[in-house]
Amino acid sequence: MSKSFYSRPDIYDITYSEKLEDVLTKYYSTVFNGKDIKTVFDCSFGTGNLSFVLSKMGYELSGSDISNDMLDTAKEKMNSKGLEIDLTQCDFRELSRKIHKTFDCVLSTGNSLAHVCNSDVKKTLSEMSKLVKKNGYIHIDSRNWDRILDTKQRFYYYNPSFKGDERINLMQVWDYNLDETMTFNILYSFEKNNKITRREEFTETYYPLKKELIIETLKSLGFHNIQINSFPIITDKKFEEMEWYSIIAQKA
Repeated sequence: MSKSFYSRPDIYDITYSEKLEDVLTKYYSTVFNGKDIKTVFDCSFGTGNLSFVLSKMGYELSGSDISNDMLDTAKEKMNSKGLEIDLTQCDFRELSRKIHKTFDCVLSTGNSLAHVCNSDVKKTLSEMSKLVKKNGYIHIDSRNWDRILDTKQRFYYYNPSFKGDERINLMQVWDYNLDETMTFNILYSFEKNNKITRREEFTETYYPLKKELIIETLKSLGFHNIQINSFPIITDKKFEEMEWYSIIAQKA
């Protein structure tokens, strides 16, 4: 039986680097510049890697995630960082059932929308919209599924990371399935003294999510001023060259 990557926050966080905080601080400072944003809700909070920095930047941050395991790890981090963040266990397709406040900006971080089928993406964006104040914003980051489907890339390699004397290698092998889903085979190897001492393998199913579906759904929900940026480092790359991107749009 395959293991879910998201049931192992200890593995999920292995490649996280504090350098990412500096990158994200610059990113959010740029993208939120000139926008009236004080309260932020991340409906794909995970362990907090992509949104904790917002609390440090002075935003009033709260969030939710479907995984209790991920939220438990997020709470441990929150306590160690001295942060106070209201977190709720919730499927982002049912946000309005559990979250009864509105926010200046509602996020979905970490390529999370691709975990559900495209029709559920529309439902999720509608649920996110219900939590956005008038003139507020939705912000989404995602792998560039348009690019993946066009290039049919199969192997994805990460730079190795190091914990003490241990080297951690991560690669992904992507299977393109007949039902138009994709299976990500996520492969970790752990080395000491140039010998592999441990391996971890996970599989995740994704539903490739094209940019146009997000944009058209946001427009149908009354969002405008739609901006697209590379993520998390803003560059002048053309969209088809971006591996990850973000969309931010304002509610009318």
